Amino acid sequence: MRHSITAALERHRDYTQSFATEPYECAWATEAIFFIRVQELEGENPALQARVQVSPDGIHWADEGTEFQRIDQLGVSFVRVTHFGGWLRLEGSVEGEQARFNVNINLVLK
Repeated sequence: MRHSITAALERHRDYTQSFATEPYECAWATEAIFFIRVQELEGENPALQARVQVSPDGIHWADEGTEFQRIDQLGVSFVRVTHFGGWLRLEGSVEGEQARFNVNINLVLK
């Protein structure tokens, strides 16, 4: 029987600058989907950039190579990842004058 889990990494979190989500241990899974849902955004020309990072130990991180397309509006964005080892997280940044993004970030594993 195949298992799946949906983890809420961030809930109603405000981002105004560089960020990294909490790491999530996922060595048992073979595929992952990160979702970013922008609920609110403010500022002049706000943009959120995010990329997937992998880790063998949950402490030391490397870019996996998968990136979200530039996020600059309300709604849901996602990326799919495979062959990721033991730990996953997102790292990103916010651009724009007085930019603020209120987001939910979920990780679905199976």
